[in-house]
Amino acid sequence: MSDYKVLHVDSDSFGDFCVLDDGDYRVLSFGDNDEQSKLDKTQPYIPQHTYVQAMLSVLLFTQPKSVIILGLGGGALVHSLRHVDAAIKITAVELRERVIEVAKRFFQLPLSKKLTLLNQDANVFLADGEHKKVDVIFADIYSNKGVDKQQLTDLFIKQSKQLLKADGFLVLNCWKEHSRDTHLRDTLYSHFTQVYACLTGGGNWVVYATNGCGNFTGSNNKQALQNLSQKLDTNISRVLTRFDSWQ
Repeated sequence: MSDYKVLHVDSDSFGDFCVLDDGDYRVLSFGDNDEQSKLDKTQPYIPQHTYVQAMLSVLLFTQPKSVIILGLGGGALVHSLRHVDAAIKITAVELRERVIEVAKRFFQLPLSKKLTLLNQDANVFLADGEHKKVDVIFADIYSNKGVDKQQLTDLFIKQSKQLLKADGFLVLNCWKEHSRDTHLRDTLYSHFTQVYACLTGGGNWVVYATNGCGNFTGSNNKQALQNLSQKLDTNISRVLTRFDSWQ
């Protein structure tokens, strides 16, 4: 990341973070050599990281009218979802108020009546359980120490399920070592009938869980893959090469 210049340095009670820029791309970094979010400034809807591409692959299996994003970061998921379908209602929950401010100021966050930004702890938000049920929950809660352990607990998964429609999806962004976490797998199966996962080239383990029937046929549908790839200007089939049921 030596070609990047530091555009903005910020800090809060959770730690320091900064915004980097190399002319073409803008990066939100929570730690040394860490890219929390990356944005193509001329085409902000194109997902830069393979884990974001993998999380967005859920759009092969459902056409959501409403979603919840737990962990805003620089807003990469918001950008892509808004580009795919401007009508999707998005609620983004972010613990760090300063991160929300930075996403607005430096990452072209597409503000509209369809986007609700909440400065709240995701665990408190889920415990309240007051949000209308949605089609997809994207859980992407990370700090400079990695994935939030709360995101992997039975309580988190149970409370997420309660905010999903009957055939809704929970999409979890984890590390590749979680692919060997049988407790996490069994916890997911205790709440969902179908659990699939995909190992990304960037070392993330992205999980898709649902109680819907036959939802995962889209992963083999060449037309669906082509359509989504065109919309996001990204080869989605590349990140799904290791996509399978989590057994």
